[in-house]
Amino acid sequence: MTRVIFYSNVSDKHAALLAILRNALTKGHSITLFAENEQRAQALHAVLWQQDSASFLPNVLANNPLASSTPVVIDWQDGQLCQDDLLVNLTQRQLTIFSRFRQLIEVVGVNEDDKESARARFKFYRDRGYEIKHFEGSSLME
Repeated sequence: MTRVIFYSNVSDKHAALLAILRNALTKGHSITLFAENEQRAQALHAVLWQQDSASFLPNVLANNPLASSTPVVIDWQDGQLCQDDLLVNLTQRQLTIFSRFRQLIEVVGVNEDDKESARARFKFYRDRGYEIKHFEGSSLME
């Protein structure tokens, strides 16, 4: 069963995502970042490639032929999934694909819309018996 991890009250989602990625890559995980749409996926892809060489984060978009052999894949559609290890939901919606992954990470910001949609997702997972761990977002930066 998928393990669900929530990081709440994240004031800087970009910095939190980088911390999650570095930690997961250090542990040898394959990661799917699920973006709201193709435009956001492409923007995230560009940002990750702009990291300095000391913090290189190898990534491709899901429609890239190298997706199955790249540690970080950025997706926005359900049909292109190429691994089942770790999923990071970068949207405010409940993903239907989460249960095929070993772990799901939800990053919740500080604005009320983000918190409200995260509460609904938390309740969804809890009501279905998923193991949920919850951390304050500041724990990512420690």
